[in-house]
Amino acid sequence: MSIASAEMTTSLRRNAGRAASHGYGVTPVDRQDFVGTSVQGRALATYLRTTVRPFLGLWAQTHSLPWPTGLVDQAGRLLPPVGTTRCTPVKLDNCRAEWVHSDRPRRLGPTGRSETPRRRADRDRVILYLHGGAFVVCGLNSHRRLTSRIAHTTGADVLSIDYRMMPRNPISHAVEDGVDGYRYLLDSGYLPEQIFIAGDSAGGYLSFMVSLALTSLGLPQAGGIIALSPLTDLDPSRKMAHPNAARCPVFPAGAVPALTALADSVEARIVVEGKRGPRVCPVNADLSDMPPVLLQVGSNEMVYADSELMADRLAEAGVDCRLQVWENQVHVFQAADFVPESGRAIREIAAFVDERVASRGRTSAIRPGA
Repeated sequence: MSIASAEMTTSLRRNAGRAASHGYGVTPVDRQDFVGTSVQGRALATYLRTTVRPFLGLWAQTHSLPWPTGLVDQAGRLLPPVGTTRCTPVKLDNCRAEWVHSDRPRRLGPTGRSETPRRRADRDRVILYLHGGAFVVCGLNSHRRLTSRIAHTTGADVLSIDYRMMPRNPISHAVEDGVDGYRYLLDSGYLPEQIFIAGDSAGGYLSFMVSLALTSLGLPQAGGIIALSPLTDLDPSRKMAHPNAARCPVFPAGAVPALTALADSVEARIVVEGKRGPRVCPVNADLSDMPPVLLQVGSNEMVYADSELMADRLAEAGVDCRLQVWENQVHVFQAADFVPESGRAIREIAAFVDERVASRGRTSAIRPGA
């Protein structure tokens, strides 16, 4: 069955008392349920359940061993970027990065051809991308296909960050690298409101943490956050208690506690700035300064509980949030080209970016006394 997406907008339950105690205005979450699963989507879920899930179960039991994690990113070299994009390397202070340039014309003339062919993406938008991989694997190569598809569909250049990862570096170093990427975009001439911070899985976690870091550093906030199947809480208890702990076709129940244990061991071993402070996850932070957020997650994912809770907390903080739940889709299904829902989800990302850019234009058009 092909996608039959009936979108139902509802509001998540919110704890109004908690919101009032923080002085936040409660904003309803724009929840959209995309109903219907394609044959390709079901086939992918079955394949991952019988291959990747058992492998991750083994990793969960032996996560302290020196796994050859770099092989995953090297294998990503086999996936070419979309033909309408170009990639150029960038060097940040502590890590590599990569520009994924979109050369696809966005505006067509009466003949259907671009009136002004462009060699660069629209300057009114740019995406800072933080890849997933449990803070341990993946990189520029593994995610180049996905970032190029996002660049092609949104018409935005994408700066993909090859941030420092565990076990050599704590998660806080990855956040610092994300902030460095943000500063690089500001230095390149982009306005803060033109920057969208995006990421999948662990990269979704980092997207929120980078946004929080901007506030603590006194830097201007980004124009929006796009989080795909994000991890937002390193405490495994809520995810373990959710029915999806047994349903998720990718992650076995023990994967999240293993990730938390690994993060704890790395932080205990590496002293950051002379002391080890308490870990603050996005769901437990002050979110009141967050920009508008788009969350996309599959209904059976282990991290579905994280997305739902994050949407709830954002609503309590008065932040505009759109939560899109895709029926039976796997973790970061957006990366699977052959799944029809993947293309639809990326088009929803483009729509979110377009809406934010248009909203900014309407706001700037308002003049005092008009």
